[in-house]
Amino acid sequence: MLMRTDPFRELDRLTQEFTGTRSRPLGLPMDAYRSGDEFVIHLDLPGVDPDTVELDVERNVLTVHAERVWPGPQDAERIVAERPTGRFSRQLFLGDTLDTDRISASCEAGVLTLRVPVAEQAKPRRISIDSDGSGGARQIAG
Repeated sequence: MLMRTDPFRELDRLTQEFTGTRSRPLGLPMDAYRSGDEFVIHLDLPGVDPDTVELDVERNVLTVHAERVWPGPQDAERIVAERPTGRFSRQLFLGDTLDTDRISASCEAGVLTLRVPVAEQAKPRRISIDSDGSGGARQIAG
């Protein structure tokens, strides 16, 4: 039998249990990076049923909601309860250079992966310059 006590964590859990509130919000740890023409975001969701994950985009703010429930029976006596349960959320502020209409999401091995493409208007492009006044243009890399 595994036993570990942290009186402050236990007090926090008991307070949450009786009041139905949290003393601190739960976050979702993440990594994010740019790879080519997309941003990739990985959020840790261990033990979360992918069907409980909600993704919303409004005015370039991406909100992720997820829920993890207690895995044991509700009437079981909890000896150790260190893994947080309940609703988790994270808001990501996306720049105007990202295409929020084409965000894709997948979940594998407890990791939610979001792919946010760079908007076409934000990608590097070539600009034509009329150099001889004849109306002809030559291409210069932009």
